[in-house]
Amino acid sequence: MRKFVLRVLALVVTTAGAASAQSPSPAPPPATQIPENPAQAPTPAGGGGTICGVPVGAPRALPPEGSGPVIYLIAPCFAKQGGSPLVEPETYMYYIQLRPSLPSQGTWVPYDEKAEQTMLEDFKRLWATNFLDDLAIEVTDYTFSNGVTGKLVTYHMEERERVKVVSYEGSKKIDRTKIDEKLKEENIQLRLDSFLDEGTVRRVETVLRGMMAEKGYQAAEVTHAITPVAGGPKLVNVTFNIAEGPKVKIRSIEWMGNSAVSDGALTRKMKENKPRGLFGFITGGGTYKEGKLEEDFDKVVENYRNKGYITARVGQPEVKVLEDSADKETRWIQLRIPVTEGQRYRVGEFTFEGNTVVKSESLRPLFKLRQGEYYSEKDIRKGMDKAREVYGSGGYMEFTGFPDLRPQGADPTTGEVPESLAAEGPLKNPTVDVTMRIQEGKQYFVNRITFVGNTTTRDNVIRREIRLVEGGLFNTEALKYSIKRLNQLGYFKALEGQNDIQVDKTAGKDNTVDVTLKFEEQNRNQLTFGAGVSQWEGFFGQLAFQTANFMGRGESLTLSMQAGSRAQNYQVAFTEPFLFDRNMTGGVDVYKRSLQYIGYYTQKSTGGNLLFGFPVADFSRMFVNYSFEQVKVTDLNSAFNDPALLRRNPFLQDSLLIGQGGSRTISKVVPSFVHNTVDQPIFPTTGRRYTASIDLAVLGGNTNFYKPRLEGIWYFRQSNRTSVGLRAQAEFIAPVMGTTNLPIFEKLFLGGEYSMRGFDIRSVGPSDPTTGLVLGGNKSILFNAEYLITIAGPVRLVLFYDAGQVRDEGESFGMKEDIVQQVIPPPPALSDPFASTSLTSPDDPGTQFETVGRRSAFKTSTGAEIRFFMPVLNVPFRLIFAMNPQRGGVLDNNLQPAKRFTFRFAVGSTF
Repeated sequence: MRKFVLRVLALVVTTAGAASAQSPSPAPPPATQIPENPAQAPTPAGGGGTICGVPVGAPRALPPEGSGPVIYLIAPCFAKQGGSPLVEPETYMYYIQLRPSLPSQGTWVPYDEKAEQTMLEDFKRLWATNFLDDLAIEVTDYTFSNGVTGKLVTYHMEERERVKVVSYEGSKKIDRTKIDEKLKEENIQLRLDSFLDEGTVRRVETVLRGMMAEKGYQAAEVTHAITPVAGGPKLVNVTFNIAEGPKVKIRSIEWMGNSAVSDGALTRKMKENKPRGLFGFITGGGTYKEGKLEEDFDKVVENYRNKGYITARVGQPEVKVLEDSADKETRWIQLRIPVTEGQRYRVGEFTFEGNTVVKSESLRPLFKLRQGEYYSEKDIRKGMDKAREVYGSGGYMEFTGFPDLRPQGADPTTGEVPESLAAEGPLKNPTVDVTMRIQEGKQYFVNRITFVGNTTTRDNVIRREIRLVEGGLFNTEALKYSIKRLNQLGYFKALEGQNDIQVDKTAGKDNTVDVTLKFEEQNRNQLTFGAGVSQWEGFFGQLAFQTANFMGRGESLTLSMQAGSRAQNYQVAFTEPFLFDRNMTGGVDVYKRSLQYIGYYTQKSTGGNLLFGFPVADFSRMFVNYSFEQVKVTDLNSAFNDPALLRRNPFLQDSLLIGQGGSRTISKVVPSFVHNTVDQPIFPTTGRRYTASIDLAVLGGNTNFYKPRLEGIWYFRQSNRTSVGLRAQAEFIAPVMGTTNLPIFEKLFLGGEYSMRGFDIRSVGPSDPTTGLVLGGNKSILFNAEYLITIAGPVRLVLFYDAGQVRDEGESFGMKEDIVQQVIPPPPALSDPFASTSLTSPDDPGTQFETVGRRSAFKTSTGAEIRFFMPVLNVPFRLIFAMNPQRGGVLDNNLQPAKRFTFRFAVGSTF
């Protein structure tokens, strides 16, 4: 127990003539003031004294005879802790304003009422440092040889114990890092080398109990022990001992009193406290969290109010213990929760009050509430969000509002519903009058827009994406729009929350705000030097530089040289997103590539692209791309030269460029439209992207065709850690202008980690029924679905389902397709057994096929992948495990039946 006591011993005050006190020195004096050369000082005639156990000698000079008592010496002492303080004595002397006499200078400080007041103030200052556990000021007498009394002032101190080690024992359910984060969040500081404070220790215990309760250990006990540590006085180890007890889990929830809403619907509204379901490892649940009950009950009441039950209430739950597990580590409980539903109210009058800027006639269409319909709080919230957008676009950032409900039969003054009306049945067709209380606030303008943290990216690259103007209205919707555009760039870590986006009222100015955007640069530079392996390229060596933010200007530059067992790629590309400082895109690309499709052929391409783009609407752009390319097909699989195969597929010879020099020249223009609101390019969570394009190979060359393509991508955020991604894609290709047969490299295929993850590249499509060689089709559809779960930081678990099919000319999409096999014709009726060759009829139909069954036309792949972002390489790496349930008729790149289970390594993302 710390002692709040001031002790003044042997206090002797003699009334002598007034003497002036010396002014305090601004610098801290030494710890102990002792006489100059005490060994040479004369022995005192009167009684001596000690201070901090040290004998006090006589000074060089004596005070004037007949003077009153003077302050001779002062000193801080630490006898109770062995004389060794943890804090430097000079620090304490800084807080002590009482000053001793200086005999060598002839300065004598009187000991009077002013000195005593200074000592009292010293006591308060020292105690306020919170360094001490005990403090006392002792004053003793020293008699000089001339009879004058000197005062020896001793500040007896005992410091508080200092924390040297903090440890947590008894539980592995909460780690040290999480504890430190929680203490920081609660503004609790228990640092090493800090003074021990019992109040802080108790607060830490409370935090630990709360953390254990969140884990389901409601009965966890937390105690602490303080033990001395070797190495110095007053050093202690604080150990928190955590006794977990059984983990409390919810087996079932019983709802009592509900009839309008089912038990299952109410249970689903409980986010934290609910039985663990089939997918509990993802959705959570099963653990009893008492501290989260109120939040869950609020969601239940909100569900009722969305359905019109505005007087619904949730009562105090009953926790019924069912059993403990055999090992006593789990305690199963049942929650019995009473519900009072009340009556279902319809909307009566719906009015607005407090709005002056926007008329009620303009606000009313924002709310879907209609007179006579059931009341819904969800419609109120959605309407308020739309109203907030309307006001925010006009600079009214402080706009707020709330619904004032006046149920039928309510008290006209308070609006309270009597208890009798909370039960079922007292009113027929109950209604509620709704008044929206609007508080518009002031209209604000932008004073300054400041960027912080963009060490690489130039300010003008950021500012051209901002739709706010300094001096203009503070349009909150324009700010949201600007943030989305900046996040889409991918140059920075996504801007989120008030830490990244600060809006502060300008000091000294009315109705203006300063906007500060805090950026954290992402590495958009890829410098690759080394070797690797992938399904596309096989084993390869690479030297490449790629950046999406060249020299901080927002330009894209690619310099790449890659050579491998299956792929070679040499490329130079440059894209300027703001051509001539206008919102237009310009780009150029020159390349030479070679890619071997195992089991089929090698495709070699040389060419280039010119790109031009311009905006047409918010997040929508038009692009026009011109491409000139010469493509060769080499290293054909010998199976393609099988006369029987060529006879069965009369256009295959032209498709494979056999006898045509093995090359085609393609000159095409590709107009495209892209609407993109996806929030982030690497790890998207919300938004959509629509793409419509058509390849028009009609500008010269010896291969002419058109290829339209439609693609839709949607992302839906489910929670802070989960989202759903969907893609639908359709393609078609047809020859025009004298071209009758398309080259095989322009035909449509599916398969690979960018379309159907469980199948080999270009392995899904129309094939020869005898050899199984995939010949490609002229139309395809593809569907992808992903459930994305953020595990930690840049790591995601992706559950996926892919489905697609490819059809050729004359074939239509469907759910089923025929299984075709070759029919071996019977031998001719007339034959010579001794002849070296069989005699056949000139009318022999040759190879024939028959349908022997039906199978799924859609080929499907499902599974999971781990996707993690590599900041150095700036691309997501993927480990894919896939199962192929519908794979009939599909061969891998080695012309073997596709496997049911596959494991792959890839980079990038499927869509």
